[in-house]
Amino acid sequence: MEQMLSIVIPVLNEQDSLKILYEKIMEQVGDKYLYEILFIDDGSTDQSSQIVKELREGDKNVHLIVFRKNFGKAKALQTGFRNAQGDIIITMDADLQDDPCEIPRFVEKINEGYDLVSGWKQNRHDPLEKRLPSKLFNKVTEKLSGVHLHDFNCGFKAYRREVVENIDIYGELHRYIPVLADRQGFRITEIVVHHHKREYGKSKYGFERYLRGLFDSFTVAFLGRFYDRPMYFFGRIGLVLSMLGGIICLYMTYLWATKQPIGTRPLLQLGVLLLIVGVQMISIGFIGDMIVDATYHSRYNEGHVKEKL
Repeated sequence: MEQMLSIVIPVLNEQDSLKILYEKIMEQVGDKYLYEILFIDDGSTDQSSQIVKELREGDKNVHLIVFRKNFGKAKALQTGFRNAQGDIIITMDADLQDDPCEIPRFVEKINEGYDLVSGWKQNRHDPLEKRLPSKLFNKVTEKLSGVHLHDFNCGFKAYRREVVENIDIYGELHRYIPVLADRQGFRITEIVVHHHKREYGKSKYGFERYLRGLFDSFTVAFLGRFYDRPMYFFGRIGLVLSMLGGIICLYMTYLWATKQPIGTRPLLQLGVLLLIVGVQMISIGFIGDMIVDATYHSRYNEGHVKEKL
């Protein structure tokens, strides 16, 4: 059976590039694949939605989903994933920096047996103030996650359908989709893709993007290691703090037993504080394990299952 492609494109004020992008996509998929193109309008204030509606008049494989306001790229991608009907889902930006001529290469790589293929903008045509933080972000993410990719931040990716059905993204987690997929055992690789200079519009991201990305990197690192075993994280911290507090309190008890004054010593307060915080951390670990146990069956999916006979 012929494969169907779903091309998911988040859109935010890209009216000047949409028709050109559509034409370039059609050159690659029009007579080669079954396809659908999903434009997710993330609260555009220009004519982006109207242009997509015009495209749909000539091609019923073009679809449009319009948000009431700007919810962010992660929400747009998640919505696209939940509405895509294809066997292979390809995501790309609407600003013409991603080249649709790469689509057949993504499909070919998926058909080699990979579940997720990520683009690598090896020769990136962006200002230095965007390239340097991106390189730092990629290095930090690689170290924290253990997933070896050169460019986590590239939005040009291809997914087997099973991948998008078994991951949930929110906040800024769209940058960490390979990490989330790797956690479930999907096969991941990357290919070098052409990257073009932006010709229309302007970038929608500022410095705040990197701050949010930093916090989300902590979230992904935590979820990757302790998602289903929070006690391993909180329990370790609690155990260390409790042991330190216990040693200090034992020492204070010895001083008290030898008739030395301890009531005004800051070390006594530190020991008690460490004991209390340590017990609290262990308690948080227990509560976390209870939540995991209570919700595991309702959230269980078979994304980790490769084959059933």
